Amino acid sequence: MSEHKIKTLDELSALAGDCRQNGKRVVLCHGMFDLVHLGHIRHFKEARDQGDVLFVTTTADRFANKGPGRPVFPEQLRLENLAALEVVDYVAICPHPTGVEAIEAIHPAIYAKGPDYKAEGEDLTGAIVKERDAVESHGGRIHFTDDLTFSSSSLLNEHLGALSPKTREFLATFRERTSTEKIIADVERAEDLRVLVLGDAIIDRYTYAEPLGQSGKGSHFVVRRLESEEHAGGAVAVANHIASFVKDVTLVSGIGEDDGTGSNFEKFLTDSLRPNVEPMFYRFHNAETVVKERFVDRELSKYFEVYYFSNQYLSADEEDEQVCLWLAENLPGYDLVVVPDYGNGLITEAMIDVLTVKANKLAVNTQINSGNRGYHVVTRYNRADFISLNEPELRLATHNRRDSIEMLARQIANDLNAAAISVTSGPRGLLTFDCADNDFIQIPALSSSVVDRVGAGDAYLALASICHAAGTPLEIASFVGAAAAALDVQIIGNQRTIDKVELFKYITALMK
Repeated sequence: MSEHKIKTLDELSALAGDCRQNGKRVVLCHGMFDLVHLGHIRHFKEARDQGDVLFVTTTADRFANKGPGRPVFPEQLRLENLAALEVVDYVAICPHPTGVEAIEAIHPAIYAKGPDYKAEGEDLTGAIVKERDAVESHGGRIHFTDDLTFSSSSLLNEHLGALSPKTREFLATFRERTSTEKIIADVERAEDLRVLVLGDAIIDRYTYAEPLGQSGKGSHFVVRRLESEEHAGGAVAVANHIASFVKDVTLVSGIGEDDGTGSNFEKFLTDSLRPNVEPMFYRFHNAETVVKERFVDRELSKYFEVYYFSNQYLSADEEDEQVCLWLAENLPGYDLVVVPDYGNGLITEAMIDVLTVKANKLAVNTQINSGNRGYHVVTRYNRADFISLNEPELRLATHNRRDSIEMLARQIANDLNAAAISVTSGPRGLLTFDCADNDFIQIPALSSSVVDRVGAGDAYLALASICHAAGTPLEIASFVGAAAAALDVQIIGNQRTIDKVELFKYITALMK
């Protein structure tokens, strides 16, 4: 039995100290090790030959983001699998995002990495440099093993059902048309854009509860509240998505009136922004910051939602005029204006008039939600360069439930003089119409698992729009947006937003 090999990181730290006192050299290997194959076995054997004791740490599930459906095997099973190998002496979960923390705990004499990490400049995360520095700071050295290499991502994508047959078929042909390096280079072209995001700031509140059953004094359902967490959503999340890829981002949004208790959420929202986002929060009187509270169980199954907002336009004439004047003066200085329009009252007809006349490039989404259903459509705009809608939003805008998505997408694109329109359909993927080429591009869903769909459309809008504005080919812009959405559905609400390194790792895994 190998259970005695499984330790905590603190226990490994103590064991490593004992080894050093006894003159033994500790070798450390770190990784996800989701699918242990022959390349890993040979890697471990060569690493073990460099010292006396082999420790292996594996990335915790919550930090494992190397590709669709990853990890396939949860952390406990990965630990058991590694511990079963004779060449491995001890294993532990590393409850941190990188291997640096494991190195700092263990102080290995040798830190072993595979040959694919030799070219440090090709490491998207930059982690190998930090790991080398950490090892050498404690008198150790890094050793690159030199044997067979296999791609776990490729094996999982092709043989273990991490991707659907339709997605595998798409990726096989997509790889013939482009490469990981070209996609990343295309995304990085957006870095120097000046981007303005205009839209509602929304507080996404998740209140966890457990069911108690039917009330003893009625027929209604009763739950016991456990705890709540709040995320900065809406246009704040969109700005944060973009800010990981673009240096200069401005956010224009509105918050409710402060009643003396700080209920307008200004500090919370400001503190939630990435450092390179410049916020401009207009305070609207006789209104409240939009809060969407979702009551869920531990598995995120929803009981119900509660909206906290004024069911009217937030902008009084005074504030509306103030925002319009600022937009008219400043819009020409931005390369791209991204408008996630949630229909909660921030964006008025007067603002839309300024946007459609003054914006150099305009990307728009008009979201249907419970507070605006039936009253909020993209045709309130008469111009947009890039449009992102889901299928219900498209059908509502055209008042058409029967005709094809292709026909309706072409209709809306023509009505708004758009260069491109994307229509997302959840697990069925998305369809993008390229107006210049009169051509349709289909991208299948790029995720095989869903934790929470909240915010996926925002992630798509953010990434696809900046790529399109930077001149990226539309198929690649759509693919990048789809990959961002695939990452986002694996995150609870807006606990965190899309990070450049994380997205590039995900795209790299898809392209293998």
